[in-house]
Amino acid sequence: MPHPTRFDNLADVGRLPWFEAYDDRVVVSDRSIGPVIDVHTHVALAYVRPMQLDLERASPRTEHYLPSCCRLDLDVYVNRNFSPQDLAAMKRDLTKGSLTAGGMRKTHTVPNLVREMDELGVEHSVLLPIDFPVLSDNATYALDAQRSSRQRLLSFGSVHPYATDVRGKLDGQIARGARGVKVHPAVQLVRPDAARAMALYRLCGERNIPVLWHCGPVNIEPPLGRYLSQVRFYEKPLAENPRTTFILGHAGALQLEQALALVKRYPNAYLETSSQGLPGIRRIVETVDTDRVLFGSDWPFYHQAIGIAKVLIATEERRELRGPILHGNARRLLGLGAS
Repeated sequence: MPHPTRFDNLADVGRLPWFEAYDDRVVVSDRSIGPVIDVHTHVALAYVRPMQLDLERASPRTEHYLPSCCRLDLDVYVNRNFSPQDLAAMKRDLTKGSLTAGGMRKTHTVPNLVREMDELGVEHSVLLPIDFPVLSDNATYALDAQRSSRQRLLSFGSVHPYATDVRGKLDGQIARGARGVKVHPAVQLVRPDAARAMALYRLCGERNIPVLWHCGPVNIEPPLGRYLSQVRFYEKPLAENPRTTFILGHAGALQLEQALALVKRYPNAYLETSSQGLPGIRRIVETVDTDRVLFGSDWPFYHQAIGIAKVLIATEERRELRGPILHGNARRLLGLGAS
């Protein structure tokens, strides 16, 4: 009998055979599916003003941007589960809220993420900071979180291509333990094939660290961000930087087929699964080299169980792929060694 893919709320995901639910939490009940390495997470980000909230403070529950009370359809790109009201609340929290110590962001902290990881068998989560050329220092906060979590959280760095002293900033973040670099064209307002972005990629290749892109339009971003994220702009960096490993975050988002074509064409390209609907995850599993597929959730936008459930359903007939996708490929790429 097929597994259900539509749920009344987050707790209803507990109907799947690998999970149990209590209150508004979902936990893994079948520990044979672990461990998991989630390569796409965030703690609260801050812009213009220094971080106003305490990233080390636990709260009783996490307020994910997709609320736990929402109906959930695994078959669609995940942001289509937002109501207009919840989408507006998320955008306020990410913009005006980034100046404050309140809102949903106050629950997007190190202990809250680690608690969810413990409930779901997630061994490591990779933090992806996003910085502007000035007036933000999110890479520092994420690298601090890596240290305070005793390496449960692993941090990428963030160096805006138009920052001053890109080389120095990159080397400083690597010295503090950055495992790679996050580039978000829609937020940082830079085309992925811009000359300065290309220079950053070359530096990453020389230092043998990967670049994780936000890749592809998601149709809830402003028009300029949607333009900058078009998958066609990612081919030149892949072609001209063969020494650099690139991770296509969200697997090209709503341009999945174009992202699949890039991964087939370029051996330095990986796909990351966050936000794709279940048909997209199945398409990835059926189409590309699954040794270059990584699991991601985009926490705290979404509960980590949502993405895990999609991978488990998509691999029900090919269970041997679960280990590589859920942790093995990330472990190899990030040099983590055996679990």
